[in-house]
Order: sequence, then C-alpha cells, then structure tokens
Amino acid sequence: MRNGARVRWGREGQVNDLPLASLAVWVPLVGALITSLAPRHRTPWWGLAGALVSAMASLGLVVDVAREGPRQESLGGWGAPLGIELWVDGLAALMVAMCAVVGLAVSVYAVAYFKPDGPNGGHAEESQLRRQAYFWRLWLLVWAAMVAAFVSADLFNLYVAIEVLGLGAVSLVALAGGRALPAALRYLYVTLCGSLFYLSGVVLLYGDIGALDMATLGGRLAQGPTATAALTLMVVGLSLKTALFPLHFWLPQAHADAPAPVSALLSALVIKVTFYILIRLGVTVFAGVGAAQAGGVLLVLGVIAILWGSLRALLQTRLKMMVAYSTVAQVGYLFVVLGLAPRTEASVVWQAGAYFMIAHACAKGAMFLAAGAIARAVGHDQIGQMRGVGQGLALPFFAFGLGGISLMGLPPSGGFVAKWLFITGAVASGDVIVVIALAGGGLLAAAYVVKTLGLAFERAPREGAPSLRPISPLLGWSAMALAAVAVILGVAAGAPLALLEVGLPFGSSLAEGVSP
Repeated sequence: MRNGARVRWGREGQVNDLPLASLAVWVPLVGALITSLAPRHRTPWWGLAGALVSAMASLGLVVDVAREGPRQESLGGWGAPLGIELWVDGLAALMVAMCAVVGLAVSVYAVAYFKPDGPNGGHAEESQLRRQAYFWRLWLLVWAAMVAAFVSADLFNLYVAIEVLGLGAVSLVALAGGRALPAALRYLYVTLCGSLFYLSGVVLLYGDIGALDMATLGGRLAQGPTATAALTLMVVGLSLKTALFPLHFWLPQAHADAPAPVSALLSALVIKVTFYILIRLGVTVFAGVGAAQAGGVLLVLGVIAILWGSLRALLQTRLKMMVAYSTVAQVGYLFVVLGLAPRTEASVVWQAGAYFMIAHACAKGAMFLAAGAIARAVGHDQIGQMRGVGQGLALPFFAFGLGGISLMGLPPSGGFVAKWLFITGAVASGDVIVVIALAGGGLLAAAYVVKTLGLAFERAPREGAPSLRPISPLLGWSAMALAAVAVILGVAAGAPLALLEVGLPFGSSLAEGVSP
C-alpha cells in the first residue's frame, strides 16, 4: 500500500436496510443457544440445522457484497465513534465465505464422528453423547465469534470476538480428554496472553487518540512512541495466537490431540482470524506508521517458519502431528505477505495472501478430516503402521492427497494460484530468498505427503496386516468435498479474485477505496 494512504471501508454515508452482517453473527449465536437447550440425543440435528442456516446467512452476505459493493451497518442506529459499526468489503466477504464452506463440511463430518458407537446405555455412549452436545454449542459459538471478527470495524469489538473465539477453541480441544487436556491448558495460557498483549495496544491507542474505530484511528495516528509500542504489542499478541515461529510451541500438540473435526476447524479457520486482523491493522491503523519495519521482521520469521515447519512435518511419526506441523509451515507463508507488501506497489501480494488463506483452509481442513477418518478406521494414527491400508480407505487417502497437492502448490489447485501470486510479488520486489523458500516449502510438502501415501498403498504384509473398522461414509465424503473445493479454487480463481476487488484497499487499481 502506498505510504500515507488511508482506507475508507464501504460507501460513505451508506447504511443498508437489511442487516445481513448482523444476521451472519446472530444466526450461529442463536444456534448455539438452541443446541444448549435441545435434548441431548437431538443435538446433532439441531446443530447441523444451525450450521446450515448459518452458512446460508453468511453466503447471503457474500452475494450482497459481490452485487452491491461494500456495506456498512450501524448497530442500533449508532455509528462510530459512539456506537458499533460493521464493515464488509471483498476481503471480509471472502473470509466469511471461507468460514461458511469449511464450517458446513466440518459440521456434516461431526455428525458421524461424534455418533456413539459403544453399547447402548453404556458409559462410553453417555460420554460420547456429552462430548457431542458440547461440541455443537461450542462450535456454533466459535462460528459467531469468527464472523464477528471478520466484519467488525472497532478494535475493542475485535478484542471481544477473539477472546470468545479463543475460549471456545480451547474448550473444543479439551473435548478429547486424556492427553489433549495439557495441550488445551497450554492453549488457554497462550490465547489469554495473546489477548492481553492485543488489548494493551488498544488501550495505548485509545489513550492517545480517544477513538477505537479503525478508520478514525488510521486518519489520526502519527508516528511516535505510542504508535510503535501499540504496534509491537498488537503484533506480538496476534502472532502468538496465529502460531508464528517461534511462538508456535502450543499449536502442534493442540491440533494433533484435538478431535478430528476440531483439528480441522483450528487449522483451517481459527488461526486465520488473527492473521486477518493483522492485515486490517496494517492497511488501516498502522499504514505508514511502522508497518514496513514490522513487516521486515515478520518476513524473516515467515521464511524460517516455512522451512522449519516443513522439516518437522517430514520427521513426524503420527499422521495428525505431521499435518499439525505442516500448519506451522503454512502460517509462515501468510506472514511473508506482511513482509512483502510494503516492498512493492503491486496488489498481487495482498491477493496472494487472501487466496492462500482460503486455499489452505480447504486443503488443510480436508487433510485433518481425512486423517481423522483414517485413524478411526485403523485405530491409531501411527504412519509407520499404516502399510497397505490405502486400498481399504481409498476415499479418505484420495482426499488427503488432493489436499496435499494444494499444499505443494501444484496445478490445478488453489495453492498453485496462491503461490504463483506469491512468486510474482517476490520477483517484483527482488526478494530471491523468498522465492527459494517458497520452492523449498513446496518440495518438503511433497516429501511428507508422498511418503505417507506411498506407505499406505504399499502391498500389505501377508501376516499382521492391520484390520480396519467400518466407518461412516460421511467421514470420507466430507473430507473429499473440501479437497474438491481446494482443487476448484485453482480452475475457477476468477470469482474469488473479483470479490477481493470489491472495496479492497490494496493497490492503485482500486483508487476509489483509498484517499490520500
């Protein structure tokens, strides 16, 4: 973004009649309440219905933004600086759409995953029913918090959203019990510390400017100690929540030990929320006020994360742990965006970051769902003990492979489009190291994906071949649906990229969204 440019979201003075942004937040919130009150044995169907209606509300908002342009809503008729305003442009709409698509697939998967398979009336069935009931109310609460973060234009409202999101995500991890409990407790400490850092930065900005609205702050904030301190605190807090190297220590265990649908949600959606906030802060509040210097540090850490996370994934013996460390690597790609953006005028870097978020969400969601289905059938997720199981689990392994193709950045996947945009931006800025890191990350991703698939489709040993438990077809098909979307994003990139241009405050071609 050009130095000194300030962003205006939406159309000045435009307030839309139908509160679609508010509905996209309230519908999953009401769904969480209904599932809390519903009889336990009916919870999955009420939860699935809530997820379906929530997805429809979210996609309705996306269609409206695509047709009518950015929208602004003032809750209760009170706008900034006294009231709460919601702003939705193309980037926010794309994130809401990502949440709807991945959330619906995971919801269908969860119906089968949490279905009790123990003896009727036994302790195991009672425990699974309880876990199932808690999943749906927590998941819909997390959905509402994510959408609220995507559409909020106020720093304190963002704090409330990420705090609810963090607490809900921690509770979802703890549902697995056992060894997931220490991981959930560590995640709790991390999310609280990250929120505290972020809130401290908000307090500094409010004490200096007297406003919390991002557009207002962007127009008034000047370079100085307060701006630098606030930027540092907020970047550290949000990077901790996003698990940027070396602040990633909490992520692998939490993602690997959580129930499979929760792992998919955490990796595909939850960590994207705090990165999205970093983008918003960089192009609204802190544009030209230290964002370039912070971007240089984040670029270096992002490159290290790509290589370190990929190497660690290659060395793992557990399937879900491998996918979790792969997420550490993929987070590095996101932070490379924040480092490259100030170095070039091209909006292609911002497009790369946004497209990578949605492509990674679908691919990584598919891989975690597939890994959960495989572990359910085999009885464990030890990669070395999966020799020959591929033929009996062709669908989940095929979904796992398609997701891996997107992580590698091979055509015709969405990951290929995102990495092509990455390389274009890196070449334009002359960052050869970034290009090498992108290529190295893709090769390492190919190594750990191919290693897993090759072992699974080896000839099964004559004696001691692992026996497979029957699993619901929904487990495999849900993973396959997300993997298919990851591929479709590569052959139908025009629509998402066009949506990004709706009020997007990046690049000279979108001058109507930027005022000097």
